[in-house]
Amino acid sequence: MIRLRKPTSKQLHGRQAEQLAVTYLQQHGLRMVTSNYHCRHGEIDLIMRDAEALVFVEVRYRRDSAHGHGFDSIDHYKQQRLWRTAEHYIAKHPKWMNRPCRFDVISIDGQLLLESVQWIQNAIMES
Repeated sequence: MIRLRKPTSKQLHGRQAEQLAVTYLQQHGLRMVTSNYHCRHGEIDLIMRDAEALVFVEVRYRRDSAHGHGFDSIDHYKQQRLWRTAEHYIAKHPKWMNRPCRFDVISIDGQLLLESVQWIQNAIMES
């Protein structure tokens, strides 16, 4: 018998935050390519297209910003994992090979509302 686990509230909030991020970015002209791309290096929450650019988006949600904002939690280690995961995606999807790419962060602090969304473009640079 296969038992399905009920998602935790953290997982539910994470999904809601990602959907809110998609809605927000689409309202700003980006188009969805894929979501939750996994490989051995890590995961990228959203991969979007902004005109000709491929945009890798990390979504961070904090119900309470007492311990910092969502974007504060992206340390050097996480940035390196995002770079390697993006390189893997491009290697598996060569049509994106010669397109400009960038790494954006969507940080949502507090309530899951469009007004709570902070969009930081080019938030992660190669080190």
